[in-house]
Amino acid sequence: MKALKGFEAATRHQSIRDAADELCLTHPAVSHQVQLIEDALGVSLFAQEGRHIVSTEEGRVLYPYVRAAFESLLEGVEEVHRNALGKPLRVQTYVTASIRWLAKRVPQFLADHPEIKLTLNTCAVEWEFDDVHADVGLVYCASEPDSAKYHWVPLYEYALFPVCSPTVAATLGVHPTAHDLMTKPLVAIYTEVQNWETWFVSAGVNFEPSVPYLMVDTLAVALEMALNGEGIALVNGPFVEQDIVAGRLVQPVSHKAVCPGAWGLICRADMKENLRIRTFMDWVTKNVEEGRS
Repeated sequence: MKALKGFEAATRHQSIRDAADELCLTHPAVSHQVQLIEDALGVSLFAQEGRHIVSTEEGRVLYPYVRAAFESLLEGVEEVHRNALGKPLRVQTYVTASIRWLAKRVPQFLADHPEIKLTLNTCAVEWEFDDVHADVGLVYCASEPDSAKYHWVPLYEYALFPVCSPTVAATLGVHPTAHDLMTKPLVAIYTEVQNWETWFVSAGVNFEPSVPYLMVDTLAVALEMALNGEGIALVNGPFVEQDIVAGRLVQPVSHKAVCPGAWGLICRADMKENLRIRTFMDWVTKNVEEGRS
């Protein structure tokens, strides 16, 4: 293929030097490419006329076939590119991250990039990024993924902190302590039930709740219960910012337990320069940075 590119450019320019300049190669390199084809075919493709070259009869016969082949390849690449743009970008995340964070930002992303279609794939239990069924993920990773396999962009720390409705907060007194929270119903996610103990221990309090857990399957449900005044939920990411600003939820105790890992964007390392994936990851990262500022 490289030799044919050299032949095509040399024929089109009727100049080895100009072909070398176009292909960013040396003059001898292009001459060698042409020589390879001539040796394989057993014919001369160019004749020297003074300081210039001209195509031989054999060169003139071969050129349209080579040119047509390259044009056909280019059309094929463009067709694949068009088809790729027509397929939706598959984004994996979790129920809560989708409902309370990512889905709120998707309309603006689509407005900024109408050429990209997008599908949100949510999972309630599986935390690992599924690179078979997703192109990019907004996920939590307890440690930085293997850089040889994945491209990882951390966005938020994994910090645990309690939230509840203003009504529930009022029943805790003016300056409640971490210990006071154990007198109220604690909404726990059954796959992360240990998070409450982690938070209390980090606050320097022995974990001895006096009220049974309210057990649910997702943080989204836990937050709805907290909004309805049915208990205290433990948040593990950037999912209640708007509720706190609006006063629908409050943080009764300011302590946060920062855990290992982070929330971030992930894709396969060999796909990080894919136009759609790079556009999405860059846009989300910029959105997060603007939110912080």
